[in-house]
Amino acid sequence: MSGRGETHRAAIFIDNPVFGRAAWNALHPLAFSRQQAVRDMVEAMGWIEQSELRECPIATPETLARFHAPDYIAALQAAVARGKVTAEERTRYGFGTMENPIFPGLFERAAATVGGSIAAARVALQGHIAFHPAGGTHHGKPDRASGFCYFNDPAFAIATFLDAALDRVLYLDLDAHHGDGVEAIFAGDSRVHTLSLHEAGRWPHSGTPDNPGPANATNFAVPRAINDAEYDWLIQGPVAEVAGRFAPQAIVVTAGVDCLHGDPLSAMELSNRALWRAVECALGWAPHIAVLGGGGYNPWTVTRGWAGMWAVLSGRDPGEVPNEAARALLAGFESDLIDEDEIEPEWLDSVADAPRPGPIRADVMHCAQAALERR
Repeated sequence: MSGRGETHRAAIFIDNPVFGRAAWNALHPLAFSRQQAVRDMVEAMGWIEQSELRECPIATPETLARFHAPDYIAALQAAVARGKVTAEERTRYGFGTMENPIFPGLFERAAATVGGSIAAARVALQGHIAFHPAGGTHHGKPDRASGFCYFNDPAFAIATFLDAALDRVLYLDLDAHHGDGVEAIFAGDSRVHTLSLHEAGRWPHSGTPDNPGPANATNFAVPRAINDAEYDWLIQGPVAEVAGRFAPQAIVVTAGVDCLHGDPLSAMELSNRALWRAVECALGWAPHIAVLGGGGYNPWTVTRGWAGMWAVLSGRDPGEVPNEAARALLAGFESDLIDEDEIEPEWLDSVADAPRPGPIRADVMHCAQAALERR
C-alpha cells in the first residue's frame, strides 16, 4: 500500500486544542491521549502541513439539541461544572459511572467531537476528504451516555450531508462494536443506510441475525479472530454490493481501530493495512466522504492505525519506516491494559502492520449471507 493514488481529493485533518488536554482517569480505557498521539505521530513523520489542518468549533447546546434531549444536555453540563453527579442523574442519564465518568472539560470535549463531525461533513461537501479521528462516538443516545460516548457525533455528520439536499447517505461503521446509537437515530429514514461490520458476541449485543435492526440497516456480525483475507472478501464483495445498491452520494465512516490485532477490548485480528484498504475502497463509492475515529484502546495500534490512515487519505506512504522522533514517541507509550511482555516489536519500529492472512472461514460466509438475506 503506497497511499491514496486513485483520487485527487485533498485531505483535511480536523482538530481542536481541547482534544489534546488531559481527560478521563488513569483506570479508564481512554486515559491515553489518542488524538494528541496521532497528531504527534504524523508531525514526527512529516506527514502533515499547516494547510491540511482545520480547527473545528465546539458545538453549542442549541446545536446538540438536534439529536439530544435538552434536559440531558443541561444535566451533563451542570454535572461537569460542579464536578460530581447525583444518584438520580447517574441512573437517568448514564454518566458519572466507571464507563462514562465525569471529569473537568468533559462537556467541551464531547461537544467538540460534534463540532468536528459537522466540520468534517462540510469539508467533504467542498470536495475534500475529511479525517476527524476524535469523532466516532457512535453509541451516544439522545438522552443517555453509553459506551464512553456522551453525544453521537456521527449523526451530526450525516445530518450535515442531508441538510445539503443529499438524499442517500451511507453510514459505514468499521468499529469492533456495533454502531447502535447511529442506527437507532436514523431507523426508518430512507435517506440513510447504516452498514456495520462488528464482532459477534461483543457489547452492545445488537446488530446480530437475532437482533438485525431496522430495514435501512445492514449488519455484518463477524466471528472472532477475523483475518485480513476475510475482511477484504467482505468489504470488496458483500459490503460493496450493499453500498452499490444504495448508490450513496456521501459516506460517513467510523473507522474504529479496536478491530485491529492487539486491542484489549476486542478479539478481531486485523492488520491496520486491512482497515486502510476498507476505507480506500469506500473512497470510490461516493464523491463526499468524512472519516471519523471510534474505538481503540491499545496506544501503539491506535496511534499507528490512525496515523497510517491519515497517510493513506492524504496520499502519503504509510509503509515509510519511522524516523527517530516517531520511534521515540512509540517507545514512550505505556498502558495498564497491555502487559509489557505483550508489546510486539512491529508496534515500536513500523507504522504499517505485517499482513495477517488466513483462510476465509465458513462462519464469515454465513455472516455475510445472514446480512444479505435482509436486503
